Amino acid sequence: MLPMEKVLRDPIHSYIYIQHQVILDLINTREFQRLRRIRQLGTASSTFHGAEHSRFTHSVGVYEITRQICDLFQRNYPTKTPQDGLWDDHERLVALCAALLHDIGHGPYSHTFEHIFHTDHEKLTVAILTSPETEVNQVLKRVSADFPAKVASVIQKSYPDPQVVQMISSQIDADRMDYLLRDSYYTGTNYGTFDLERILRVMRPYHNGITFHISGMHAVEDYIVSRFQMYQQVYFHPVSRSMEVILSHLLKRAKYLFEHKDLEAIGNPSLLLPFFKKDFSIDDYLKLDDGVLNTYFIQWCTSPDHILSDLAKRFLNRKPLKSVRFSSKTAFLLPELSKLVSEAGYNAEYYTATNDSYDLPYDTYVPGSTKKADQIELMQDDGSLVELSAVSSLVSAITGKFSGDERFFFPKEMLSSSEDPEVFTPIYQAFQHYLKNRWVIIPKNADK
Repeated sequence: MLPMEKVLRDPIHSYIYIQHQVILDLINTREFQRLRRIRQLGTASSTFHGAEHSRFTHSVGVYEITRQICDLFQRNYPTKTPQDGLWDDHERLVALCAALLHDIGHGPYSHTFEHIFHTDHEKLTVAILTSPETEVNQVLKRVSADFPAKVASVIQKSYPDPQVVQMISSQIDADRMDYLLRDSYYTGTNYGTFDLERILRVMRPYHNGITFHISGMHAVEDYIVSRFQMYQQVYFHPVSRSMEVILSHLLKRAKYLFEHKDLEAIGNPSLLLPFFKKDFSIDDYLKLDDGVLNTYFIQWCTSPDHILSDLAKRFLNRKPLKSVRFSSKTAFLLPELSKLVSEAGYNAEYYTATNDSYDLPYDTYVPGSTKKADQIELMQDDGSLVELSAVSSLVSAITGKFSGDERFFFPKEMLSSSEDPEVFTPIYQAFQHYLKNRWVIIPKNADK
């Protein structure tokens, strides 16, 4: 323990209390400090200009919520006899470290980067925790030789104490609760707000993990609805997804040019070369952050490759692609729309895309299913448990139902008006013939 606790000021939790030397030392490692240079919401700041917060701020927030849970459990539900299902405070340190480090393997523009270079942030998190080359590993080993592996097993959901695992990873955990409140705050929206204090007050440890007293059901309902709204209004916003498409195609083009030996077009992106070559080390990965990628994007704006330079300019100068929704009944028209984009002078491989974003607001275990669901259990006054959607008509209405949409992305120029003196005006008009009210439609005069 520190001789005197330290605090970090935080807009969500007011103060973040650091009481253990190991937590302070982990925060001060180079691997954790790197998270200051990686945005939590990636391209979302193109839509919500306040969304500049980092994975560092989120990670310390998850730590703080976990610390509060541990305090409440130790104060109100400490274990008295072995196997009584109550909280064993010897688990505190592994829970706090896992909470703090759960996102340490994220890279720049994480999910887009993963898609192009086939990395896996969870596997990289485990590698950073367990590699003797990292400062994080060296700090964890001061607790005990097997402590890094213990913390990693929490991230992998294989740790033997389900209470610790569910604090960090479940349908209502410290990770989700912090990012909903934090992302809502920084995006300037109110969709993600819910009564965190009330939820923490009704949390209960039990043999199989964590439950919630039924008196707090409405606070849990509010959390579920808040998460649903944040996905619809913020995480799935079409402009943010458009910028992700441009970013993905930009990295895809750079990778293509490297593979086809056009090194003049990409210059010398030395920090990306290990990923182009598909042979990178943990140290190579830890050198990357949003700033590194943005620096290369600035250089690529003057690339002799027109596609690379144009995509870099569109990304840096916020020139998103437009998008329309489509359904299974109109999906057959997308090749024709892509063909028209090509006829207008754009390489459809880099200037069109389909993107689907779906979320399952709440899931339950279905008997006979091979899929495991960490469903939310409510504890009744007699100690018996009931699953949330069985007693909440609100949650029942959205249980097991995916929400989201499928979109077709294309250059904004395809929506140019007929008054514009463009040589491609007939192509634009033909393209727009398939669109109405932001949907792909089957034109009335289309062949049956």
